[in-house]
Amino acid sequence: MGRAFEYRKARKLKRWGNMARTFTKLGKEIAIAVKAAGPDPAGNTRLRVLIQNAKAANMPKENVERAIKRATSKEMGDYKEMVYEGYAPFGIAMVIETATDNTTRTVANVRSYFNKAGGSLGTTGSVDFLFDHKCVFKMTKQDGIDLDELELELIDCGVDEVFADGEEIVIYGPFEAYGAIQKYIEDHGYDLISGEFERIPLDTKEVTPEQRESIEKLIEKFEEDEDVTNVFHNMKEAESEE
Repeated sequence: MGRAFEYRKARKLKRWGNMARTFTKLGKEIAIAVKAAGPDPAGNTRLRVLIQNAKAANMPKENVERAIKRATSKEMGDYKEMVYEGYAPFGIAMVIETATDNTTRTVANVRSYFNKAGGSLGTTGSVDFLFDHKCVFKMTKQDGIDLDELELELIDCGVDEVFADGEEIVIYGPFEAYGAIQKYIEDHGYDLISGEFERIPLDTKEVTPEQRESIEKLIEKFEEDEDVTNVFHNMKEAESEE
């Protein structure tokens, strides 16, 4: 198990920490998927996975149905997925993913959070190259699955890591392999739990406990913003969190 596993292990307890925030994030992603390819999961591959993600996050079924219904109504504005890049204090690179119906508001907020913390909002491409953009799928670990054989079969889809994590099998691949991996999982009747995108730092930077506290306050500020869906950084995790 390689770098992706170590990174995920450090993050997974934080990702879905706040239930209300999680439901807001998923609701926006569902709305974007519905606007892009319609409200029928049978014909919308991204929506199918997002419904599974919602189940994995214990999002009530009525919340999911409400998000789909809202996305098809004329009153709802269009959400855009925007990515912002910048530096937190002490040279820590950050990528902020957002889903917003008002880009002017969102970029102003993101810039404000960086500036108040002593960081800076960068231009597109300024830190993105410091991260690997990956897709990650989780499926139920069923009896009789040979991980080596599964990995060999998935190599044709571009997968670069397959491993067991408790009762789940985790599959990592390049961002652009998302559709092919989802199709393989569904075509072979595996029990898909979730499918997400992650940005994994190519290298991580050490910080002092005081510096970490300052950077984590900035991360928390971003995560409190309803427009923000994900925050990725290259700060090395504290030993106790690994």
